[in-house]
Amino acid sequence: MKQLIIFATGNKGKIREIRDIITDPNTEVLSMREAGVSADPDENGTSFEENALIKARAVYDLIRQKKEAGTLCFDTTDTQITVMSDDSGLVIDALGGEPGIYSARYLGYDTDYNYKMEQIMKRMENVPDKERTARFVAAVGAIFPDGSEHVVLGAMEGVIARGIYGQNGFGYDPFFYLPEYGKTSAEITEEEKNAISHRGKALRAMLAQFEAWQRSGEAAQKTAAACGDYK
Repeated sequence: MKQLIIFATGNKGKIREIRDIITDPNTEVLSMREAGVSADPDENGTSFEENALIKARAVYDLIRQKKEAGTLCFDTTDTQITVMSDDSGLVIDALGGEPGIYSARYLGYDTDYNYKMEQIMKRMENVPDKERTARFVAAVGAIFPDGSEHVVLGAMEGVIARGIYGQNGFGYDPFFYLPEYGKTSAEITEEEKNAISHRGKALRAMLAQFEAWQRSGEAAQKTAAACGDYK
Protein backbone atom coordinates (compact mmCIF):
# COMPACT_ATOMS: atom_id res chain seq x y z
CA MET A 1 0.00 0.00 0.00
CA LYS A 2 1.26 3.47 -0.89
CA GLN A 3 2.15 5.84 1.93
CA LEU A 4 1.36 9.55 1.64
CA ILE A 5 2.79 12.03 4.13
CA ILE A 6 1.20 15.47 4.18
CA PHE A 7 3.55 17.85 5.94
CA ALA A 8 1.92 20.85 7.58
CA THR A 9 4.18 23.55 6.20
CA GLY A 10 4.40 25.93 3.30
CA ASN A 11 8.12 26.55 3.78
CA LYS A 12 9.86 25.48 0.56
CA GLY A 13 13.24 25.07 2.21
CA LYS A 14 11.75 22.83 4.88
CA ILE A 15 9.88 20.67 2.33
CA ARG A 16 13.08 20.28 0.32
CA GLU A 17 14.93 19.07 3.41
CA ILE A 18 12.11 16.66 4.29
CA ARG A 19 12.08 15.15 0.79
CA ASP A 20 15.85 14.73 0.92
CA ILE A 21 15.47 12.76 4.16
CA ILE A 22 12.39 10.66 3.32
CA THR A 23 13.68 8.58 0.41
CA ASP A 24 11.35 5.55 0.51
CA PRO A 25 10.10 5.12 -3.11
CA ASN A 26 6.69 4.00 -1.79
CA THR A 27 6.25 7.19 0.22
CA GLU A 28 5.18 10.50 -1.30
CA VAL A 29 5.53 13.80 0.56
CA LEU A 30 3.16 16.70 -0.10
CA SER A 31 3.11 20.14 1.44
CA MET A 32 -0.18 21.59 2.67
CA ARG A 33 -0.54 23.62 -0.50
CA GLU A 34 0.14 20.63 -2.72
CA ALA A 35 -2.50 18.72 -0.76
CA GLY A 36 -5.01 21.53 -1.31
CA VAL A 37 -5.39 22.55 2.33
CA SER A 38 -4.57 25.70 4.24
CA ALA A 39 -4.34 25.82 8.02
CA ASP A 40 -3.08 28.53 10.33
CA PRO A 41 -3.94 27.34 13.83
CA ASP A 42 -3.11 29.34 16.93
CA GLU A 43 0.20 27.84 18.05
CA ASN A 44 -0.48 28.49 21.71
CA GLY A 45 1.46 25.56 23.12
CA THR A 46 4.19 26.03 25.69
CA SER A 47 6.66 23.65 24.04
CA PHE A 48 7.89 22.59 20.61
CA GLU A 49 6.08 19.26 21.07
CA GLU A 50 2.71 20.87 21.82
CA ASN A 51 2.91 23.24 18.86
CA ALA A 52 3.92 20.46 16.47
CA LEU A 53 0.84 18.46 17.42
CA ILE A 54 -1.45 21.52 17.24
CA LYS A 55 -0.48 21.99 13.58
CA ALA A 56 -0.70 18.29 12.77
CA ARG A 57 -4.21 18.03 14.26
CA ALA A 58 -5.43 21.06 12.31
CA VAL A 59 -4.29 19.64 8.97
CA TYR A 60 -5.46 16.11 9.84
CA ASP A 61 -8.98 17.43 10.55
CA LEU A 62 -9.07 19.32 7.24
CA ILE A 63 -7.89 16.28 5.27
CA ARG A 64 -10.50 14.10 7.01
CA GLN A 65 -13.28 16.60 6.21
CA LYS A 66 -12.25 16.87 2.58
CA LYS A 67 -11.98 13.11 2.24
CA GLU A 68 -15.49 12.65 3.67
CA ALA A 69 -16.80 15.33 1.30
CA GLY A 70 -14.97 13.82 -1.67
CA THR A 71 -13.16 17.08 -2.39
CA LEU A 72 -9.54 16.02 -2.01
CA CYS A 73 -7.37 17.03 -4.96
CA PHE A 74 -5.44 13.74 -5.03
CA ASP A 75 -6.27 10.06 -5.35
CA THR A 76 -6.39 8.11 -2.08
CA THR A 77 -6.96 4.68 -3.61
CA ASP A 78 -4.76 2.09 -1.85
CA THR A 79 -3.13 4.95 0.06
CA GLN A 80 -2.55 5.47 3.76
CA ILE A 81 -2.33 9.11 4.81
CA THR A 82 -0.11 10.33 7.61
CA VAL A 83 -0.04 13.98 8.63
CA MET A 84 3.20 15.36 10.03
CA SER A 85 4.22 18.76 11.30
CA ASP A 86 7.24 20.22 12.97
CA ASP A 87 7.86 23.07 15.30
CA SER A 88 11.45 24.16 15.48
CA GLY A 89 13.50 26.97 16.85
CA LEU A 90 16.77 28.26 18.19
CA VAL A 91 17.54 27.91 21.90
CA ILE A 92 20.37 30.15 23.14
CA ASP A 93 21.71 29.39 26.61
CA ALA A 94 23.04 32.90 27.32
CA LEU A 95 19.59 34.35 26.57
CA GLY A 96 17.76 32.00 28.88
CA GLY A 97 16.55 29.79 26.02
CA GLU A 98 15.36 32.61 23.74
CA PRO A 99 14.04 32.88 21.12
CA GLY A 100 12.89 29.26 21.61
CA ILE A 101 9.33 28.49 20.51
CA TYR A 102 9.04 32.12 19.37
CA SER A 103 11.95 31.86 16.92
CA ALA A 104 9.86 32.44 13.79
CA ARG A 105 7.93 35.25 15.49
CA TYR A 106 10.96 36.92 17.09
CA LEU A 107 10.79 40.67 16.29
CA GLY A 108 7.83 39.91 13.97
CA TYR A 109 6.85 37.17 11.53
CA ASP A 110 7.77 39.26 8.49
CA THR A 111 11.06 40.55 9.86
CA ASP A 112 14.11 39.70 7.77
CA TYR A 113 16.25 37.00 9.39
CA ASN A 114 19.43 39.02 8.89
CA TYR A 115 17.88 41.69 11.11
CA LYS A 116 16.83 39.10 13.69
CA MET A 117 20.36 37.71 13.80
CA GLU A 118 21.94 41.17 14.03
CA GLN A 119 19.76 42.04 17.00
CA ILE A 120 20.60 38.78 18.76
CA MET A 121 24.33 39.34 18.17
CA LYS A 122 24.01 42.85 19.66
CA ARG A 123 22.39 41.38 22.77
CA MET A 124 25.31 38.92 22.99
CA GLU A 125 28.16 41.37 22.31
CA ASN A 126 29.72 40.82 25.71
CA VAL A 127 29.07 37.08 25.96
CA PRO A 128 32.41 35.20 25.81
CA ASP A 129 32.88 32.49 23.20
CA LYS A 130 32.65 29.60 25.67
CA GLU A 131 29.23 30.82 26.83
CA ARG A 132 27.68 31.26 23.36
CA THR A 133 26.34 27.70 23.22
CA ALA A 134 23.02 27.10 21.50
CA ARG A 135 21.02 24.44 19.76
CA PHE A 136 18.43 24.10 17.06
CA VAL A 137 15.53 22.02 18.38
CA ALA A 138 12.82 20.37 16.28
CA ALA A 139 9.73 18.50 17.39
CA VAL A 140 8.00 16.40 14.75
CA GLY A 141 4.39 15.55 15.50
CA ALA A 142 2.45 13.00 13.50
CA ILE A 143 -1.00 11.53 13.23
CA PHE A 144 -0.79 8.05 11.74
CA PRO A 145 -3.49 6.52 9.51
CA ASP A 146 -5.21 4.96 12.55
CA GLY A 147 -5.53 8.39 14.23
CA SER A 148 -2.84 7.75 16.85
CA GLU A 149 -0.66 10.73 17.80
CA HIS A 150 3.12 10.67 18.11
CA VAL A 151 5.80 13.28 18.79
CA VAL A 152 9.62 13.18 18.90
CA LEU A 153 12.45 15.66 19.47
CA GLY A 154 15.76 16.23 17.71
CA ALA A 155 18.56 18.73 18.42
CA MET A 156 21.68 20.09 16.71
CA GLU A 157 24.29 21.64 19.01
CA GLY A 158 26.34 24.67 18.06
CA VAL A 159 27.56 28.14 18.97
CA ILE A 160 26.28 31.61 18.08
CA ALA A 161 28.85 33.20 15.77
CA ARG A 162 29.85 36.87 15.83
CA GLY A 163 28.90 37.36 12.19
CA ILE A 164 26.64 36.11 9.42
CA TYR A 165 28.22 33.61 7.02
CA GLY A 166 27.05 31.41 4.16
CA GLN A 167 24.29 31.30 1.59
CA ASN A 168 22.88 27.81 2.16
CA GLY A 169 20.07 26.88 4.51
CA PHE A 170 17.51 29.38 5.76
CA GLY A 171 16.40 31.18 8.91
CA TYR A 172 19.09 31.41 11.57
CA ASP A 173 21.54 29.08 9.80
CA PRO A 174 24.06 31.80 8.80
CA PHE A 175 25.13 32.62 12.37
CA PHE A 176 24.86 29.13 13.86
CA TYR A 177 28.44 27.88 14.03
CA LEU A 178 29.21 24.15 14.02
CA PRO A 179 32.62 23.55 15.69
CA GLU A 180 32.98 20.05 14.18
CA TYR A 181 32.83 21.56 10.67
CA GLY A 182 34.47 24.90 11.38
CA LYS A 183 31.56 26.49 9.49
CA THR A 184 28.06 27.78 10.05
CA SER A 185 25.10 25.60 9.10
CA ALA A 186 24.63 27.91 6.11
CA GLU A 187 28.10 27.02 4.81
CA ILE A 188 27.87 23.23 4.86
CA THR A 189 26.20 21.23 2.10
CA GLU A 190 22.58 20.10 2.26
CA GLU A 191 23.77 16.50 2.55
CA GLU A 192 25.99 17.35 5.52
CA LYS A 193 23.23 19.32 7.19
CA ASN A 194 20.60 16.62 6.72
CA ALA A 195 22.91 14.11 8.41
CA ILE A 196 23.21 16.15 11.62
CA SER A 197 20.29 18.57 11.66
CA HIS A 198 17.67 18.76 14.39
CA ARG A 199 14.92 18.21 11.82
CA GLY A 200 16.75 15.30 10.23
CA LYS A 201 17.19 13.59 13.60
CA ALA A 202 13.54 14.13 14.55
CA LEU A 203 12.26 12.97 11.17
CA ARG A 204 14.34 9.80 11.25
CA ALA A 205 13.09 9.08 14.78
CA MET A 206 9.50 9.59 13.63
CA LEU A 207 10.01 7.37 10.59
CA ALA A 208 11.36 4.66 12.89
CA GLN A 209 8.17 4.94 14.97
CA PHE A 210 6.07 4.79 11.81
CA GLU A 211 7.88 1.68 10.59
CA ALA A 212 7.34 0.04 13.99
CA TRP A 213 3.64 0.94 13.75
CA GLN A 214 3.47 -0.65 10.30
CA ARG A 215 5.18 -3.81 11.52
CA SER A 216 2.79 -4.08 14.47
CA GLY A 217 -0.16 -3.80 12.07
CA GLU A 218 1.25 -6.47 9.80
CA ALA A 219 1.87 -8.74 12.79
CA ALA A 220 -1.70 -8.22 13.97
CA GLN A 221 -3.05 -9.10 10.52
CA LYS A 222 -0.96 -12.29 10.42
CA THR A 223 -2.13 -13.26 13.91
CA ALA A 224 -5.77 -12.63 12.98
CA ALA A 225 -5.34 -14.71 9.81
CA ALA A 226 -3.73 -17.55 11.73
CA CYS A 227 -6.52 -17.52 14.29
CA GLY A 228 -9.04 -17.57 11.48
CA ASP A 229 -7.32 -20.58 9.94
CA TYR A 230 -7.28 -22.35 13.31
CA LYS A 231 -11.00 -21.76 13.77
